[in-house]
Amino acid sequence: MWSEFKEFAVKGNVVDMAVGIIIGAAFGTIVKALVDGILMPPIGLLLGDVDFANIFTVLQEGDPAGPYATLEAAQEAGAVVMAWGALVNTVISFLIVAFSVFVFVKWINRLKREQEVEAAEEPAAPELTADQQLLTEIRDLLQTRAV
Repeated sequence: MWSEFKEFAVKGNVVDMAVGIIIGAAFGTIVKALVDGILMPPIGLLLGDVDFANIFTVLQEGDPAGPYATLEAAQEAGAVVMAWGALVNTVISFLIVAFSVFVFVKWINRLKREQEVEAAEEPAAPELTADQQLLTEIRDLLQTRAV
């Protein structure tokens, strides 16, 4: 069982997948920072100084009762809230990651197609001349007689 596990773990696809997951997680962190710190503040400013991280709907008041200035204040008061601004940030992050993966896969597919075209364009073996064909036949006959 141990040898089967080692064979599975050392296969190229598994290692490649692990590397992809690690890089994907790191890339997701970068995109989250990009969305939260770079993209959303100007969008919020254009929409009237809105902080998407603090957009929420109170479903049940907490103690003390609202209105609450921030999502954190509402949660500290024990209010039940729907934090849909965080959903907006997450959807934007997802779209950026999905588009980046799409562009990367498209680039990889283009490279594969180019390799396939190059392999198809390799010149075929040159045709043998009449003399070469005759010599090949003689060689083959001599080899069969020697056996």
